[in-house]
Amino acid sequence: MIRTLTLLFIFIVGHTSYAQETGGRYSFQFLSLPNSARITSLAGSLITVQDDDVTLGYVNPAALNPLNHGHVSVSHQFHFADIQHTYAAYGHHLKKWGINSHVGFHHFDYGQFNYGNEIGQQEGSFGAAETAFVLGASKIIENKLSVGVNLKNVFSSFESYNAYGLAADVGAIYKLDSAHTAIGLVIRNIGGEITSFNSENKIAPLDIQIAYSKKLKYLPFRFSVIFQNLQRWGVRYDDPDKAQNTNLFGEEEEQTSFQVGLDNFFRHFALNGEFLLGKSQNLRIRGGYNHLRRKELSLQSLRSLAGFSMGLGIKISYFKLDYGIAYHHVAGATHHLSLGANIFRFKKL
Repeated sequence: MIRTLTLLFIFIVGHTSYAQETGGRYSFQFLSLPNSARITSLAGSLITVQDDDVTLGYVNPAALNPLNHGHVSVSHQFHFADIQHTYAAYGHHLKKWGINSHVGFHHFDYGQFNYGNEIGQQEGSFGAAETAFVLGASKIIENKLSVGVNLKNVFSSFESYNAYGLAADVGAIYKLDSAHTAIGLVIRNIGGEITSFNSENKIAPLDIQIAYSKKLKYLPFRFSVIFQNLQRWGVRYDDPDKAQNTNLFGEEEEQTSFQVGLDNFFRHFALNGEFLLGKSQNLRIRGGYNHLRRKELSLQSLRSLAGFSMGLGIKISYFKLDYGIAYHHVAGATHHLSLGANIFRFKKL
């Protein structure tokens, strides 16, 4: 299985490393958005952890484990311009085959738009939305290695234009020492459009990630380092309207190739951390930093928290409530709420 994942990783890197992402190249971009408040607060990725959070299976299917059995979670994110983003999931453990599974519903609603003619007269309205149905499974091998896969049916509807596609995630988690240190690998959104808005079938937003996480021995804190967008080296967008750097004499000077390469290198990194407080870890305080988001969305003339995220998780009785906020721009931030519970605990009551 490890050899198969390695060969698949090499093939995809070799096939796509030449490409640089630009607007309009990919379809179904909503698939790359964080699906829960916990993921939002942790800079958009957590691919090395296995616990009772069933929403982690969407980010890395290898995160599915027996603790997810019976867990349901509903999340809602409030985006800019009243755009609404909803995710719901349920986890189930198939004891007979030793398989951990989940189903998910991912919906992105862009709202209502007005029709208008060439002289500005309104002639009605239309909607725009995208939806993905997710089915995933994982299996634990020799207690240290977990492998998993997600399959996604994706639908897009913009006014009278429709598109349908298929995508898949393949992931693995390897525990180095019990549950304290782990390495994760995931290849997200392999696939693309089957029927398109036009004659050009585009691919889904492919993302290959490798991460390392460690829970400290004498402190209730776990940190993760994520290396993302491994399928291509050049993720740095060269903005022609960006102000040029000047020296002490006011003369314009361009960045050297080393500076450009170093900046591009760090844009592949994201960091996050989570305090796990209480005997049963009922209180969790989180934070993260995404360097690519900060470099692409911050302004040179104004300071902001673009790229930073934070959040809080609390367990009260039979319910888990999570809140996450991610700063994108000086214009504001997105807010994310998640509510989870284990339905079998209610059945026992």
